[in-house]
Amino acid sequence: MSYSQAILPEFEREVVRTRAVLERIPDDKHDWRPHPQSNTIGWQANHLADILEWVENILTEPSFDVAPKDGEPFKTSEYATTREILAAFDRNVVTARKALEAATDEVVAQPWSLLAGGEPLMTMPRETVVRDFALNHTVHHRAVLSLCFRMAGIPVPDIYGPSGEPEVDASGKPVV
Repeated sequence: MSYSQAILPEFEREVVRTRAVLERIPDDKHDWRPHPQSNTIGWQANHLADILEWVENILTEPSFDVAPKDGEPFKTSEYATTREILAAFDRNVVTARKALEAATDEVVAQPWSLLAGGEPLMTMPRETVVRDFALNHTVHHRAVLSLCFRMAGIPVPDIYGPSGEPEVDASGKPVV
């Protein structure tokens, strides 16, 4: 089985779960944060929308510099509404899916580097980076966002099983 054949089913499951979480964000809760040192719900959602954008770079470029000496440092997007977040997420899912479908076993075995100011922070095989920096990173931030939901009184959708919430529709309204 090729790398693409192995990773795509997991990718498809996780993007469905992640979109279900992103759909629940009320626009009036984007600025909510559980603690003064924590990121807001909006920041977490923007970051989730962006993460899968990295897949294409990981699979087609030798590296990515988060703080290039001659350019602007990487910054998480700042979409203002849940609708904008979902649109960005959907675009990035399509791009990531295409990159995963096109990736050969030879390509994913090649090293990829994360740089800061031109200096390597880490170098790993592309297949490891996709799993760690894209899929696992998505799951992590989805979990953080779900915890924020619970604390902010936003219904948590079922992710890997029942969330313990009453049944609600996609907008978060109770199903009667």
